[in-house]
Amino acid sequence: MRRYRKDSDEDDIRIRPGRRGSRPRSSIRPKHEDAAEGFVVTVDRGRITCVVGDHEVTAMKARELGRKSVVVGDSVAVVGDLSGDEGSLARIVRVHTRRSVLRRTADDDDPYERVVVANADQLAVVTALADPEPRPRMIDRCLVAAYDAGLEPLLVLTKSDLAPAEPLLRTYRPLGVRHVVTTRDTLATGGAEEVRELLKGRTTVFVGHSGVGKTTLVNSLVPGRARATGAVNAVTGRGRHTTTSALALPLDAESWVIDTPGVRSFGLHHVDPSRVIHAFPDLEPGTVGCPRACSHDEPDCALDAWVAEGHAEPARLNSLRRLLATRERREGD
Repeated sequence: MRRYRKDSDEDDIRIRPGRRGSRPRSSIRPKHEDAAEGFVVTVDRGRITCVVGDHEVTAMKARELGRKSVVVGDSVAVVGDLSGDEGSLARIVRVHTRRSVLRRTADDDDPYERVVVANADQLAVVTALADPEPRPRMIDRCLVAAYDAGLEPLLVLTKSDLAPAEPLLRTYRPLGVRHVVTTRDTLATGGAEEVRELLKGRTTVFVGHSGVGKTTLVNSLVPGRARATGAVNAVTGRGRHTTTSALALPLDAESWVIDTPGVRSFGLHHVDPSRVIHAFPDLEPGTVGCPRACSHDEPDCALDAWVAEGHAEPARLNSLRRLLATRERREGD
């Protein structure tokens, strides 16, 4: 132990610096008032590509953001090298408040939420009419996620040259969900004008199984930024994942389309069971006669009579009950 004389003062006292240095840690963070505004178009292994002005900039998330995520669609504040030159790197120092967030989980038992995109206005559910076969339960799940996130749904039916669209449309037309039907030939030749009209002035995120033609559709809409596409496996009937990360592409000066990787499932662990019924507008009016706190899967449920009277398709009630059953299993775990 070091000893000091009686006449020593504070200048004689030696302070050993800590392992992290002697500079005191400050909670004051720079305001970055000169930061530029950016729009996140893709995120790949920690590297974030933003549109700043009229060009793209590669950036990293600043340390002061902590564990806050940055996702495609985010509006951000960027500082540093904003030239966009090869090898340049900027920093994202703020993520602005999101007006909408589309989430999903791997399945209904998975508590980990994945933010798909931020600040979208519309969710385009892309479904093939054949090769692979349409999956109405997947469509219903996407509708639940869309309504829960405050997005307007759009049903895009592809490959109508292989199977008619009417059988599927009979289920969803009464819901008031906008829809558009395409063929493989029209998309292959860039003829997606009807789809384009439904996307103007909006930020639209495309979701669907692999192999349904989602990326082919995006390539038709934005031909200058073609992405790889894959075929459907002849044995499993499933598509191969060719899109590995979400990517936002400008459709015009006021419109964006966001292509996302194909999904096998769309978990709804994050959605409160009481809100699931809002995605079934053909069934929701029939709940007026339900007993209080009705699970919609019990003998006194008024939805059975509602469907029997022809107000909705039985398949829709079955889909609702399957979704709610998975929510109840989650609550019981």
